[in-house]
Amino acid sequence: MSKYTTKIYDVSHKILEIICCRNGCCDTWFEPDKKKQVIQKKDIEYQFREPESIRLNSDSESVKSLSIGRDRLDSDNSAIDSICSTSSLEGRRAGTTPVIDMKPIEFWTANRETVQPRTPRRRLASEQDIDVSEFRPDLYSNDSFQDECLTDEEKLARFKLGQVHFSLQYEIPSKTLIVKVIEARDLPPPYCLDRNRHDMAHSNPYAKVALLPDQKNSYQTSVQRKTQCPVWGEMFSFELPYKEAQRRTLEIIIKDFDKFSRHCVIGQIHLPLENVNIIKGRHMWKPLMPSTKERQDLGEILLSINYLPSAGRLNIDVIKAKQLLQTDLVGGSDPFVKVTLLYDDKAMKTKKTSTKKNTIDPVFNESFNFNVTPEQLEHTSVAVTVWDYNSKSKDDFVGRIVIGTYTTGPHEITHWNRMIRSPRSPVAQWHTLRSRKECDSKVVIMNSS
Repeated sequence: MSKYTTKIYDVSHKILEIICCRNGCCDTWFEPDKKKQVIQKKDIEYQFREPESIRLNSDSESVKSLSIGRDRLDSDNSAIDSICSTSSLEGRRAGTTPVIDMKPIEFWTANRETVQPRTPRRRLASEQDIDVSEFRPDLYSNDSFQDECLTDEEKLARFKLGQVHFSLQYEIPSKTLIVKVIEARDLPPPYCLDRNRHDMAHSNPYAKVALLPDQKNSYQTSVQRKTQCPVWGEMFSFELPYKEAQRRTLEIIIKDFDKFSRHCVIGQIHLPLENVNIIKGRHMWKPLMPSTKERQDLGEILLSINYLPSAGRLNIDVIKAKQLLQTDLVGGSDPFVKVTLLYDDKAMKTKKTSTKKNTIDPVFNESFNFNVTPEQLEHTSVAVTVWDYNSKSKDDFVGRIVIGTYTTGPHEITHWNRMIRSPRSPVAQWHTLRSRKECDSKVVIMNSS
């Protein structure tokens, strides 16, 4: 502090000392002996708490003044605390963002109901929908299960149908399964199987080979005349992947050829290939088992049909046939095809293909056309018949199908409808040949319906 300022302070002090009346009438009254005292919070607390240790007088005025002082102290403390709390809250708001835990409110939980999936209703067949002729008793018999439990020796002694010798070999480079039918032994005589046979002493056996469930791609051996121990030694190949071959079942059916009646089934074998090492190859003898169902394989034919509405022309293409029923004992068959145009149930025109010599898998590739107007097409049918040519006797009937208004089955109906839906476009399809009796009965049923 400088000398100049001290002089000014002393002069002002003396002026106040002279002017002041010293009665305490104003805030700036002068007390020369006492210095101005600054009151702090701790001094206030001390002044009000100190009398607690001193014995209070019984005067009401002293007690009242003490309570008033305490009330003021409490109000001051509460104000100070409120200021501190607000300052700390503002610091928290400025420093950090509060985290609020919020959960989604589901308004539908109160009325929630458990929904069970609807079980499909099973439609029970009425008595009119049930056809007794469609029941197959062989599916409900336990004979097949009992036969599978027998050994090969027990099967041979029980059924006495003979046995077949064959071999299997799978060639990986060409992806081909080779089946060789070598021979058969101890086949039963014909009188044990068919009482209508002309020759009761000897059989004319041949074998058919297929890989189930595919029965269309089958092969047939030659017919061995008048023997119960035929020897074939013929090989057949099936092109298919190795994994697919393991899922197949080898079927060999031994049949007895008869020119004047149906071919009788002597016996059959079914061998699942999943348990056979076909890569290594194997020769085996297997006993023949009775056939589960009597089926007549007449073969198949591939046809292509086409209709031109503007020209009014119906085209029938006979492409080929396979695995036809062999009607000649030696040299296979000599098949040809007759195509007959039917209007309602009357034959209008017939055309035939050329004859293929010594084969049961003929290829024709011949086309025939008929003049049919769109109005006549609704009453038109086509009968396709396969015959075996004989130079010295009457031709042998092999099989037949009918497509059009009068048909012999659902596959024939499908083929005809496909042609109607796609005019001017050829539609090809394989058809299974039917016997004369079956074909006539089917045509009558389709006509009545």
